[in-house]
Amino acid sequence: MSDDHESIFDGLAGGDSTQWAFGTDFEDPLAGVDTSVPEGVGSAELAAYCLMLGDDALILSQRLAEWCSRAPDLEEDIALANVALDLLGQARLLLARAAAADPGVAPALPEGSPVPPEDALAFFRDAGQFRNVWLAEVENGDFAHVVVRLLLFSTARLALLERLAASVDTVLAAVAAKGVKEVAYHRDWAGRWFLTLAQGTEESRRRLDAALGELWPLLAELVTAHPVELTLARSGVAVDPAALRADVDAVLGQVFAVSGVPRPGGEGEPGGGRDGGHTPAMTVLLADMQSVARAHPAGRW
Repeated sequence: MSDDHESIFDGLAGGDSTQWAFGTDFEDPLAGVDTSVPEGVGSAELAAYCLMLGDDALILSQRLAEWCSRAPDLEEDIALANVALDLLGQARLLLARAAAADPGVAPALPEGSPVPPEDALAFFRDAGQFRNVWLAEVENGDFAHVVVRLLLFSTARLALLERLAASVDTVLAAVAAKGVKEVAYHRDWAGRWFLTLAQGTEESRRRLDAALGELWPLLAELVTAHPVELTLARSGVAVDPAALRADVDAVLGQVFAVSGVPRPGGEGEPGGGRDGGHTPAMTVLLADMQSVARAHPAGRW
């Protein structure tokens, strides 16, 4: 190729970043959105609630991302990756909303740091500062484990988002309305696989029963009210998780009946995730998820 011949690679370095599908930087996900706190609502409580919902999505997204290249076939590998991306998108909006409501929730970084608030919340908090439920953080098991985890989580999450779409906080209402379609797919995918494993082989049924026995007690934390949720529910911002229990039981009851799986007995005790108490698995998960950001805190990607 002669020196004066135009290379197909000319312009790849520098120049206008708008040529790229996603640019070379990410804009504020709430740019142009009214992020004012509704009248009569405490900014600290609103931020705490957004962290709860955002952390649930972020941490489960990380767990699902660990399944990349490990699913039974390519189609399910892609499905799980897409579910992880859906939850990551919800997490980004919710963490950005938390920081907009109360900037003090984001970790303090060096002045001039390029890290946006939602990234600071994701990558520069320690385990005790996260507010996700234990169901999202426990270690991955086999394929039956991921199916049961996603069925329990998405059933409760969908019931929540359907009600949260009527929130007096316009940002939460918009995030919920968008998330309903996404999480409805998550629940459908998990429900279909639950049925397949339940009525498959003796081994698939054994694994499903084992996963259900391990994860069922963790559902309680998603349908038990925290004081922050109760306070905001009274002001029309949040949803009382206890109000979800009947719908969650009804949907899961249908799945169990069709699959021929007995409903597990007893109820678990809520974990301490909403108040920053986590299982040992959380520390390991964060060490993996946050390692690059912490090693290069001034990095731009």
